Amino acid sequence: MADHTPAQVLRGIGLAIVAMACFATLDTTTKWVSLSAPLMVAMFFRYGFQAVATTLIELPRQGRALVQTQHLGLHLLRGGLLLTTSVFAYLSLKHMPVGEFTAIVLLTPLVVTLLAARMLHEKVSRLRLLLVAGGFLGTLIIVRPEGSDVNWALLFPIGVVLANAGFQLLTSRMTRTEDPMTMQFYTGWTGAVVAAVALPFVWVPIASHAVWGGLALMGFLGSLGHFIFIQAFKRAPAAVLMPYMYAQIAFAMLGGWIIFSHMPDQWTLAGMALIAVCGAAGAWLTAHESRAAAETPEH
Repeated sequence: MADHTPAQVLRGIGLAIVAMACFATLDTTTKWVSLSAPLMVAMFFRYGFQAVATTLIELPRQGRALVQTQHLGLHLLRGGLLLTTSVFAYLSLKHMPVGEFTAIVLLTPLVVTLLAARMLHEKVSRLRLLLVAGGFLGTLIIVRPEGSDVNWALLFPIGVVLANAGFQLLTSRMTRTEDPMTMQFYTGWTGAVVAAVALPFVWVPIASHAVWGGLALMGFLGSLGHFIFIQAFKRAPAAVLMPYMYAQIAFAMLGGWIIFSHMPDQWTLAGMALIAVCGAAGAWLTAHESRAAAETPEH
């Protein structure tokens, strides 16, 4: 892997934070749109915008190289996983505040760590298990289930975490051989085509210009956020960028407060902080272990 200069790393961190702001604004917009637009209509705009924008920008630049791949099935699976993530996110945001939703979803890196270790038959340290347990404790503090009053809608963010974990693991594997913009191309078109097939069965007239604007904004923010995040990874190592993902919680809380006048209570803030601390510590631990492995002399 090429060395990154300090200036490049700082730019990568800055881009990662901007990407988190885009994703938080996307979630806030999605929650607002979910009050008026059907699920698959929103998905069509979200992925249709990405598909068309990627095609118009990259096809003239790369030509046929943009669509060439030996792993079409993996691209379709990756697109399906991201679409599933978006569907569960849409359903989650209909029933819960943006900040709390974002905090729960950011359990994903901790879950990815456990799944990756399990799949690779690697031993997970006690400290890492403690961090994962802390993240799940933070989730329980946020949702505070009480016996028979457990809300079935809590299954939706769990679905987001599981689908997103699969998406992240597959992305990590595919980036070794696939061009990032080819991945962006197939991800967009997979979601757009699936949503388009469902569209005739769920379409309802939308008279509000504001809702149309919200749908377009969803597509724009989703595409822009993923593009900026890809650029961040080109400038800084993933282990350096991961702790900054938790800035999305702060942006999500800000959006929820501005648009929906929602401010989490003290217990919820404590749970969100616990998830952020455990997640950031997990990312730091990964970076530390990677450096230690790199510095260990081979025998």
